[in-house]
Amino acid sequence: MTTAAVAALIVRYGIVMLFLPFSALDKILSFNHAVKQAQQVFSPRQLAIAVLMVGLFVEIVCCGAIVLGVADRAAAFVVAGYCAVTAILYKQFWKPGDFFADPGGRGRTLFWDFLKNLSLGAGFLLLVVGTDGSGLQPFLDAPFASSHRYGR
Repeated sequence: MTTAAVAALIVRYGIVMLFLPFSALDKILSFNHAVKQAQQVFSPRQLAIAVLMVGLFVEIVCCGAIVLGVADRAAAFVVAGYCAVTAILYKQFWKPGDFFADPGGRGRTLFWDFLKNLSLGAGFLLLVVGTDGSGLQPFLDAPFASSHRYGR
């Protein structure tokens, strides 16, 4: 494996490590807590479990695909969407009503988490389109193609 391939592997793992293994493992080891958290948005328990399983799939399978370089653009696109959706569903900074009134309030904390989710999603989109945008057309032409193979 070349130095460039090792660097790519390290960077790819760095962008997914929040999800794989940490968030996925937390969901597995604290499953009931994760279900309760999901129920804050999806009230029927069975729906919350289904949504949680989709989240686990994204965190394990898609993040694994990104690290392995297998259908990595499609996987990164899905994870970017996952980051945006979780920001909107779970980081609703506008709900507490204290955003402008209290700099140390819940609204401000959620706002920064909201922005972090969106920023992380944008980082995943860099894997899709590349830093100069040249990867957009290859992604549109073959969304499940791999953008990087380590053994080249």
